Amino acid sequence: MKHLLQQSAAFTIWANQQLFDCIGKLTEEQINKEINSSFPSVRQTIIHMWDAECAWWQRLKLVEKIEMPSQGFTGDFQELIAKVNQQSATWKEWVDNATEAQLRHVFFYRNTKREEFKQTVYEMLQHLMNHGTYHRGQLVTMLRQLGVDKIPQTDFVVFCRKK
Repeated sequence: MKHLLQQSAAFTIWANQQLFDCIGKLTEEQINKEINSSFPSVRQTIIHMWDAECAWWQRLKLVEKIEMPSQGFTGDFQELIAKVNQQSATWKEWVDNATEAQLRHVFFYRNTKREEFKQTVYEMLQHLMNHGTYHRGQLVTMLRQLGVDKIPQTDFVVFCRKK
């Protein structure tokens, strides 16, 4: 199990970087352009991905009042990407150092609606990695709507072939 989670954490970093490099070639206007999706722009989608990774980190650390790091964030795209990358690296380091007992540990948390849940750490990690994949798929669709025709492949199998 740990190996799969380590691989997923590494994949998340790699796949994000593939798309962030592509998105980094866009203008600020394109990054902020309103597009019909779960979140209204490329930037807002990436902000949501960052908030989710940070919220789950805080939940794992049993922080009582979860703070979304994007609230009050006024940085540019490069600063945003640095923050996302930093949080993803923190997750990878944690998974790399986790014991089997830590991965199987059941922890208590509240979601954003204040509903209470108990979850194993490994299930939460699997959810977190899946969540990133879901939103990267949305980013690909948004890039196509912005007229980008050279979008990197971010499939897991492509990541595996590059190792």
